[in-house]
Amino acid sequence: MERVRRQRRRKEGSSAGSDRKVAVATGDAGGEEPPQNADWRAKRQSRIRKEPAMQGSTFVGLDVHKMWIQIAMLLPGQDAPVEWRIPNEANAIRRMLQRISRESGEDVRYCYEAGPCGYALQRQITAWSDASCMLVAPSLIPAKPGVRVKTDRRDARKLAALFRAGLLTEVQPLGQADEAARDLSRAREDLREDLVRARHRLTKYLLRRGITFTPGKRAWTQAHRCWLDSLRFDDPVETAVVADYQLAIDQGEQRLQGFLTHLDRLAREPRYAPAVATLRCFRSIDTVTAVGLAVELHNFERFTSPRRLMAFVGLVPSEHSSGDTRRQGRITKTGNSHVRRLLIEAAWNYRHRPRVPIALRARREGQSPKTIALADRAMLRLHRRYQLLTLRGLQPQKAVVAMARELTGFIWAALSPLAARAAA
Repeated sequence: MERVRRQRRRKEGSSAGSDRKVAVATGDAGGEEPPQNADWRAKRQSRIRKEPAMQGSTFVGLDVHKMWIQIAMLLPGQDAPVEWRIPNEANAIRRMLQRISRESGEDVRYCYEAGPCGYALQRQITAWSDASCMLVAPSLIPAKPGVRVKTDRRDARKLAALFRAGLLTEVQPLGQADEAARDLSRAREDLREDLVRARHRLTKYLLRRGITFTPGKRAWTQAHRCWLDSLRFDDPVETAVVADYQLAIDQGEQRLQGFLTHLDRLAREPRYAPAVATLRCFRSIDTVTAVGLAVELHNFERFTSPRRLMAFVGLVPSEHSSGDTRRQGRITKTGNSHVRRLLIEAAWNYRHRPRVPIALRARREGQSPKTIALADRAMLRLHRRYQLLTLRGLQPQKAVVAMARELTGFIWAALSPLAARAAA
């Protein structure tokens, strides 16, 4: 009964009117605009969900370290970033993603410098949220020469501001399978360097005692190993040292053979087999070098021209020109040093007279005639290029680097899908 009385009083009050003017939705009162002094309230306001009305993208700069991650978040329309720090742990990263998702709009973009922490954080961000994450090339980040203060907070703020301005260069991320293949190739390079060091330790140890191999003969051949086994020392300490050095060399060679087996198996996988088979048509490029180039360059479609590939491996000359003066210097040596080393090593073999040995002829069986013709043209051109440069008085090392740059162009022509479609 009491509820009926309250409803009746409410109806009478609404019919009697009120001095408070309320803005109604479009369509009420014949579609007329509400007066200027009306309260701007919509109908059924209690059912409207309260959300941040933000437009645009949110840019987040992350300064990533082993233990901590410094965060700088630039919200749309704001110049001052929101900053905090979290431990580099999975639970903390999940909470960070949830907080940024609540406080920002739908489009969130993260970035951090490519470094020793690898792609782990990038995979976590893309897997646990709908945001994107860009890995930044550290050597291509714009820097102010006059700035002499560097802190984690400043680095995070700088990344967020440059990311919003579009001044950062992205590093192509790798999938887990591609990264594992690349690590296999690089591990083989590291083991090769360790083996060379172990051999040098033994030979220099013998040199300090006046023991040398026959002059003019190559070391580490079968004859050289027989000579090492025939050495005898009066002091048991020296015998133990030489035996330990030899053991390290034997173990390194066995481990290296195991890596070569894994690389041969990797070369036959479907995602690398076409590129490896194409590269093996070139002179001085066999399985190890071909696999190294394939796993390091992985997504070849990003190189839209041979110059881009040359710049990626650091084989283009540096330049400092102003006005009418043009100065070119040595190569930049930026980008992927592993690919650059492989190309320069391969270019050394093009000094010799062009020919197709039996091993190269066997590698070319079943391959495209266009690829074989391109490889032969590269062999002729690079040899002629080396002769011309050396006749001009250029040092052989510099001439080989120039040959490696041209070899990069031939490799781009052989592997680039754009070049293949253009030729078709």
